[in-house]
Amino acid sequence: MGSMAEAVDKIMVTAEVTEISALEIMISAASVVTTMDFHLNATAIVFTGILSLGTGLLFGIVPALQSTRPDLVTELRNNSGKLSGGRGAARFRTSLVTAQIALSMALLISAGLFIKSLRNISRVDLGLTIDNMVTFGISPSLSGYDTTRSKALFARVEEELTALPGVTGVTAAMVPLLSGDNWGQGVSVEGFKKDPDTDDGSRFNGGGPNYFKVLGVPILAGRDFTAGDNSGSQRVAIVNETFAKKFNLGRNAVGKHMSVNNDSLNIEIVGLVKDSKYSEVKQTIPPVYVLPYRQFGRVGSMNFYIRSTLPSDQVLRAITGVMKRLDPNIPIEGLKTMPQQVKENVFLDRMIGTMSASFAVLATLLAAVGLYGVLAYSVAQRTREIGVRMALGANSSAVRRMVLRQVGTMTLIGGTIGVVGALGLGRAAQSLLFQLEGHDPIVFAVAAISLALVAFAAGYLPALRASRVDPMAALRYE
Repeated sequence: MGSMAEAVDKIMVTAEVTEISALEIMISAASVVTTMDFHLNATAIVFTGILSLGTGLLFGIVPALQSTRPDLVTELRNNSGKLSGGRGAARFRTSLVTAQIALSMALLISAGLFIKSLRNISRVDLGLTIDNMVTFGISPSLSGYDTTRSKALFARVEEELTALPGVTGVTAAMVPLLSGDNWGQGVSVEGFKKDPDTDDGSRFNGGGPNYFKVLGVPILAGRDFTAGDNSGSQRVAIVNETFAKKFNLGRNAVGKHMSVNNDSLNIEIVGLVKDSKYSEVKQTIPPVYVLPYRQFGRVGSMNFYIRSTLPSDQVLRAITGVMKRLDPNIPIEGLKTMPQQVKENVFLDRMIGTMSASFAVLATLLAAVGLYGVLAYSVAQRTREIGVRMALGANSSAVRRMVLRQVGTMTLIGGTIGVVGALGLGRAAQSLLFQLEGHDPIVFAVAAISLALVAFAAGYLPALRASRVDPMAALRYE
């Protein structure tokens, strides 16, 4: 019994080190939410203002210089029937709009990839039931509690929460679920032979009574934890399917023995449960074994999970009241619903998806405005040419096709460039995409169709206006 207590203490020490190491190399979703500052920054505002002013001056200076030409009447007569500023200026304007279309296509495809990735994440089978469940944590050790007082407080919290109206289940976990925390340890398992190079690592957790029942994780064989699994009883553990597969237990895991940091095999496996997500929604489910937290030698903090038939806001208020009665000096940590916890776990994916979609919509809107502006200006400058064409027999449909042909050319060239750029972006962002390739054909097709419709809508009004030119009015002053 004494050697087992030492082993449990080693678990705690190693677990704490493992957790710290994991947090050093990986930022959890919750930490991102709390550390990222989305407030307006004076420096950023000044920089944006200077950049906007500089852009306006840079792209406005050429038309301004052209408008200061001394012989304006001659210039107007010489440029009658063609784009103002000559072919060079026309090409420049067309190139800018084509670049906008290319950027819009690249951003539309990127946004589509991230949105589809986010949809894949939302459909992930967590392996546990998060609806109607609330979670929070407490750390009495930070308020001067020793292990004995901490365990007594945890038991009282479970009793008080269970007695609340509408509560159907309460359990606890040492490692918060789906929070980005990873605690791991090497194990020895009955029947599993290993040498110094064998991978014997597994994630672990410490759970309370009815742990898997409250979480909604199906038990495939054996039993759940009970209040009798304490420091005075046989050491037990429950493992998941991946654990059983890794250590060659199969479906016969119940009744086998394991140990931690030694080969004594003094922990009996009493349950086999279905795989469920451990720390990350997107992460492949690792091998996990769970021990009753009441059998641990040192426990300074705990996370509780409450399932209830009542609305979540009522449960949250009730939990706050219970903790104030038990000890108002212990702060409640991370009081939230489990759906909120899952959203925080994929916060980066949601943020990237939202930002990329916003940028794509903005870029498409700017491309549409630019396309409309160039075509409208072109039609206005080509009024005489259009009048001559119509006087020589061209009908309205032919004039509309002429303008829309220009739209199609710019859209085709810009769209092709954008697709090439999107392929590069998709390849670079492959690690951020979940169950999705960076060249998804459906996303590319939807982006291309969307951009084509927007371009057609932006070009149709100038084309319609051109088709309604009165040849006599256009040629009146010639």
